[in-house]
Amino acid sequence: MNSNSTVWYFTDLPPNLVDEVEQTCNQWNQNVKPSTILPGGETRIRNSDNAWIPSSNWIAGYLWHYIERANRDNFLYDISHIDGETIQYTHYGPGQHYGWHVDGWITNQTKPEIIQSFSVNNSPDKVRLSGECSRKLSFVMQLSSPEDYSGGELQFLDGRKTFFAPKQRGAIIIFDSRLPHRVRKVKKGHRKSLVGWVVGPRWR
Repeated sequence: MNSNSTVWYFTDLPPNLVDEVEQTCNQWNQNVKPSTILPGGETRIRNSDNAWIPSSNWIAGYLWHYIERANRDNFLYDISHIDGETIQYTHYGPGQHYGWHVDGWITNQTKPEIIQSFSVNNSPDKVRLSGECSRKLSFVMQLSSPEDYSGGELQFLDGRKTFFAPKQRGAIIIFDSRLPHRVRKVKKGHRKSLVGWVVGPRWR
């Protein structure tokens, strides 16, 4: 089976439930700060604001349903959990953007922090999670309505073909973390989204 590089779902989540998601995210508004620029980067590469939401929040469970579905139906990757156990609540205002980039690559690995305990656990999962992980899938949930802003499109580059993700409020986009993508400059209004990455054992 040939998999697609991106999958998206028009969740048809009722507007009041998307409002509930956004209101839950607003708890972290006081923690919104300029997004971290990659080493050597500048605001010409990335200019946005964000806060971090723990994956213990109920929103992560909702998103994980679609992540697992997309992985089962399309990617078939060996995945385990959300990177850093956090989800990024991202704001883009007028003039803000994120240039072309990838979220992970086949040679990139991270080693999860292991919390030591007095109990002995030699289960396969424990051993696996103590090893190196790679970002394999990225996800975005659109929180703003298309009428709330202009510009700010999430754009992908797959080979020589470029295409845009849907801007529909409540849409969830899941894609291979190695796929180049960008958020085009917001011309007016504000775009809000939830962003995260899913990791698994290093590529083999």
